[in-house]
Amino acid sequence: MPSSVVQDAKQTGESVLNDASSAVKSAAENPKQATSSFLHTPFMRAALPFINGGLAGMTATTVVQPVDMIKVRLQLAGEGVRTGPKPTPITVFREIVSQGKVLDLYTGLSAGLLRQAVYTTARLGFFDTFMKSLTTSAEAKGSKVGFTERAGAGLAAGGLAAMIGNPADLALIRMQSDGLKPAAQRANYTSVVDALIRISKNEGIGRLWAGCYPTVARAMALNFGQLAFFSEAKNQLKNTSLSTQTQTLAASAVAGFFASFFSLPFDFVKTRLQKQTKGPDGTLPYKGMFDCFKKVARDEGLLRFYRGFGTYYVRIAPHAMVTLIVADYLGFLTK
Repeated sequence: MPSSVVQDAKQTGESVLNDASSAVKSAAENPKQATSSFLHTPFMRAALPFINGGLAGMTATTVVQPVDMIKVRLQLAGEGVRTGPKPTPITVFREIVSQGKVLDLYTGLSAGLLRQAVYTTARLGFFDTFMKSLTTSAEAKGSKVGFTERAGAGLAAGGLAAMIGNPADLALIRMQSDGLKPAAQRANYTSVVDALIRISKNEGIGRLWAGCYPTVARAMALNFGQLAFFSEAKNQLKNTSLSTQTQTLAASAVAGFFASFFSLPFDFVKTRLQKQTKGPDGTLPYKGMFDCFKKVARDEGLLRFYRGFGTYYVRIAPHAMVTLIVADYLGFLTK
């Protein structure tokens, strides 16, 4: 090998080491500036909305998981009959605790966290990315982003994220509904990974996307209510005398209500479809989203779709509030 090539390689290596040494020394002397520089790299600017969204969603899920467990049990009670049992959140809570331990309310937490790591990371990340693009485009035209654009961004972000996160969502429903079966028929999943592997092995990988249509519809409805109304409410409140924290809290409360109202019927159908398994004759109770809507409306009544609205709101509103507030705060810290 020519000595000139060796010399060039040696100089290049020394240069890289010197640069790395300087970067480490600079970071040690001024860690705040080093962190700021890292956060402002092109890659991190693109990734931060997704990272912040995922962390916010996982924090919120940890807080509201017991309420989610009760919500699922309410939706599955009295399936197929109009005059079946009419449980309340309190009776469901008592039943779960009486059969086991208080920690049973956290059944499926691993699946819930995985779902948030995938779903909320994607939906908040996509929404923030879409909104930045829309804002840039609007400013170039000398206008502002309107409610229609916000709604479109929320619908698109929710739909895309729901398709990606459906397997984790299905595993969560299976784990939460398992306790309703007779002891001999329970799957007794040990974790979300165990649930995903066993469902794939026993029912096929395609089964992981069971209930995908209502899941996507629910996500689009929820994001339309949550993200679009949160963004619009913040825009309406920004010129008021309210503090920034109060504006965020009020906007997230408004968003939580509309998210609950628009998405509950789809959430109800999603739960029914994801819980179902084949009977002895090899058939499923519902053929799909529209068949489920039709059978529930016919056999159980239209109001059944809104059973547990209070519990659902108590689950959705705090989740929306915690998610949006944490995401907003993380966005402030990393801006």
